Amino acid sequence: MSAASVRAEAKSLLAMSLEGGAVSSDRVGAVLAALAKSRPAHQLRPILRAYLANVRRELARGEARIEHAGPLSAADADAIAAHFAKALARTVRPVARRNDALLAGFRVRVGDDVTDLTASLRLANLAKSLS
Repeated sequence: MSAASVRAEAKSLLAMSLEGGAVSSDRVGAVLAALAKSRPAHQLRPILRAYLANVRRELARGEARIEHAGPLSAADADAIAAHFAKALARTVRPVARRNDALLAGFRVRVGDDVTDLTASLRLANLAKSLS
């Protein structure tokens, strides 16, 4: 199988795994069971790798990964996720993680999009502008 055909098949498998625009664990299980029955073992590895990458990417699109320096309440995390959900026009759930290296502020990653509102970034930009 060529790399292009593997990518195309993994993309179609991902489409079959979506329910209401989100990855469904039941559908993923059905896709995997069907693959195991329909393909010889030597063909499964590249397809499964590409499929896994697509599923991970799709799951990341539905998460607002919030790195924060200080305490962050659940209500604040929900408000941040709601902001991104509205801006991106899709459901986004918050996943908060403390990162003391940020000094202050927060960094939010939704899929491939990153919004950095940290003090460390502002200080780095200030240092660049002064040199």
